Amino acid sequence: MRLYLIPSPIGNLGDITYRAVSVLQQVDGILCEDTRTSSVLLRHYNIQKPLTPYHQHNEHKVLTHLIEQLQAGKQYALITDAGTPGISDPGFLLVRECIRNNIPVECLPGATAFVPALVQSGIPSNRFVFEGFLPLKKGRQTAMKLLAEEERTIILYESPHRLLKTLNELQQYFGVDRQAAVCRELTKMFEETRKGTLAELAQHYEAHAPKGEIVIIIAGKD
Repeated sequence: MRLYLIPSPIGNLGDITYRAVSVLQQVDGILCEDTRTSSVLLRHYNIQKPLTPYHQHNEHKVLTHLIEQLQAGKQYALITDAGTPGISDPGFLLVRECIRNNIPVECLPGATAFVPALVQSGIPSNRFVFEGFLPLKKGRQTAMKLLAEEERTIILYESPHRLLKTLNELQQYFGVDRQAAVCRELTKMFEETRKGTLAELAQHYEAHAPKGEIVIIIAGKD
């Protein structure tokens, strides 16, 4: 009886630990955010286990059944499309319910996008706040106003089609000269980390439409 949280590679399939592969080979079943995406990784490591979809659209519906299976002695591993479960990905709800039911939970160390982005950005990494994705509508302006006063380094996730809009909005609240970095396609062939002011970054991505998963690192307020 145990739930394992297994970080999966954020791009390069080689970025998985020996222990993670070993656990995935031993569990009774694997919970996947997207079985199609996870199947690529699992085939690469010749892992053949029953796969169960577990994502934001069904996590409430399947929760009771999964807890019952775990209480019956099953061991499950939870993986998401990329990175560590629970970090801007499904996982928290199941972990909380396992704890309530005295089911052991073990999270393996491994890939998550914001750590390499932060470290290689050149922006102070000794104190930081991770915000994930900003609200799309309700609460978005409030969040930006609060973060504009934050003295610690700020980490955001963003999609490529919203990056330019977000950079332009950040300029309004943080100022055009606030230092930042945009990291995209981490660990992949076309990995890029671009540094500069918010204004410079917005100007660049207005001329060069970005692709891939994106992490934005913003210097804290002086």
